[in-house]
Amino acid sequence: MKVTPNIICSEFIGTEAKIAQSPNQNYKGITGKVTDETKNTFTILHNGKTKHVIKEAAVFHFTYSDGTTVEIDGKLLTGRPEDRLKKTIKRLW
Repeated sequence: MKVTPNIICSEFIGTEAKIAQSPNQNYKGITGKVTDETKNTFTILHNGKTKHVIKEAAVFHFTYSDGTTVEIDGKLLTGRPEDRLKKTIKRLW
């Protein structure tokens, strides 16, 4: 998978997620498959239980099926998933 700035416009349901950093100590160590996404949260299946993680309060590592791992700040992912898919990204270079 080619990683571009447009990666934040992609769909995250079904990908493996890991919380890399968070000021909330309860979020650290959560890993699992993303099962749902809302405007402000991801629902992650962790050890057979669903955990709701606020997007703004974490930095995520997403692992895709081909083994590609990307780190994305949750602040970039806030917003409704269907609106984020339509959003265009301005390049800074």
